[in-house]
Amino acid sequence: MSEAGKPPALRNFYVLLVVAGMVLLFVGYKWIGLAVFLIGNLMLERCWRLLRPQFSGGFQARWRAALDFYDATHSNRINRLLHIWGIPLILGAAIGLFVLPVHQTPWLWAAGTFAFGWALNIWGHAFHEKNAPAFADDPLSFIAGPAW
Repeated sequence: MSEAGKPPALRNFYVLLVVAGMVLLFVGYKWIGLAVFLIGNLMLERCWRLLRPQFSGGFQARWRAALDFYDATHSNRINRLLHIWGIPLILGAAIGLFVLPVHQTPWLWAAGTFAFGWALNIWGHAFHEKNAPAFADDPLSFIAGPAW
């Protein structure tokens, strides 16, 4: 256990697991990628709760906290615009990567679209918002982003 307010030592490793899960999906390892992605997210959620021992709310309070955090970390107008385009591209492409036959032409289009959507989001954070993607601090951002 970590001290309240201090990030758990393995948090960066869990972020790496989330990213690795997406990379595995991107290169065709569908079920392994999904499993690694989910494990990373579950562990990041555990870290989120360890950092906030005073949080005792249920699902609605947690969802509100995720939406508020997501909104606060996406205040730049250009970054928001890039996310409005990037998030649907990522979601649609992720579905394609998961359901289409690996390394066939439609799957390759999905892979390119997935990479382009992420490039838009990363560009927005790196050059406009100047902060890390929200999922590094709140794993519910993967759901809050599309809902936002």
